[in-house]
Amino acid sequence: MQEMDISFCDMGLFGDGIEHFWVEDLKGLLEEYPDLENPHKQDFYVLLLIKKAEGEVMVDNQKIRLDKTKAIVIKPRSINQLSINREAEGKIICFTEDFFSLRYNNNQLSRFTFLNKSGGCFVRIKAADWEKCELLLSLVYNEFKQKKGEYTHLLRSYLNIILFELERQCPYSGNQKSKSVGRSKIKKFEQLIDQHYKKEKLPSFYADKLNVSANYLNRLCKEETGLTAGDLIRKRIITEAKRLLIYTDNMVNEIAYALGFESTSYFVTFFKKYDNHSPEKFRKKYLS
Repeated sequence: MQEMDISFCDMGLFGDGIEHFWVEDLKGLLEEYPDLENPHKQDFYVLLLIKKAEGEVMVDNQKIRLDKTKAIVIKPRSINQLSINREAEGKIICFTEDFFSLRYNNNQLSRFTFLNKSGGCFVRIKAADWEKCELLLSLVYNEFKQKKGEYTHLLRSYLNIILFELERQCPYSGNQKSKSVGRSKIKKFEQLIDQHYKKEKLPSFYADKLNVSANYLNRLCKEETGLTAGDLIRKRIITEAKRLLIYTDNMVNEIAYALGFESTSYFVTFFKKYDNHSPEKFRKKYLS
């Protein structure tokens, strides 16, 4: 069976005031969204936070059995299918990278070890820690359903806390992270991007700073993140552009200048290439 592509729009996951984030009970999930039972790819992250369930999740030919207190992570563009019993207990959280990163701090999904694994992975949650996880999920669920003032900011904060809690549970996090020379080099690269992206947009500049060749830096980025060095630079620029469009009243030409673009038209072309919307349309859509 050929896999299908699923977006937030296809699943009807938004439309009542929020895009790029969704949370729901696992109970009866496949009855409501039967397409998830067939092989598919989605353009967002999926977290299955399981208290108790039967069945399995397939992610890029990796079979993950469902049982108790487990978190399963499905990355964007992974081919996956879900088989979950009707009485499963837990929550499903779907979110895009944009939703997580669009706030004025340097939140980056790349900092979480378990999200850097290819395809999908699972994290066993100790029974003693599930109570805290369940409390966080309850707060997220209620905030999402009630949609009170500034609730998206709270949802981002709760999501950040949940991801950090999962990171603590990972057997391959902690001290083992420091053993990865490649990961350490990428972290330094990302720090340099934060410092210089407004003026320096070519990988060669950062390779020189890191005392490596541009080809080596590019290969390292592909191995560790799946993106090229240029992709990571451009992603940082786009993230900042979106933050400025959402959180300031600056005109598009002012944002272009602030980000180091020689002309507004070049900035608009650059933005549309990576978001499929002009900056003005993005701002209008996001804030409407």
